[in-house]
Amino acid sequence: MQLELSTPALLFPAITLLILAYTNRFLAIASLIRGLHKRQADSHGENNVPVREQIKNLRLRLSLIRNMQAFGILSFLGCVLSILFLYLNNSQLGNYLFVASLVLLLVSLGLSFYETQISTKALSIELSTLEKDE
Repeated sequence: MQLELSTPALLFPAITLLILAYTNRFLAIASLIRGLHKRQADSHGENNVPVREQIKNLRLRLSLIRNMQAFGILSFLGCVLSILFLYLNNSQLGNYLFVASLVLLLVSLGLSFYETQISTKALSIELSTLEKDE
């Protein structure tokens, strides 16, 4: 299969938007952590099991988001290098880099899917806390 210069270029906007979405997730997690910190401070250090569960959950989500971003950035870098080598008429290396870029993007998306599953679990913990308070 002959890979044209325009093919990897099509990934540019997708990867950029994906990294923006990951950054927004990170900012949302940071806001949640600050809220939990405030809630913990307001409760005067009482032993709160749901808060501990949320902290554990948030630590895992932070790690996943960091890895999602890393694989997304590496995918973007692979895409750029693919375009560069295709432009320099080194189609074999350009093809390999494009495939590597796609694999890295798939890993990033897989991590994103897993993080989404965990985030719904976090919301479930919050809902169960609200139900107990009623």
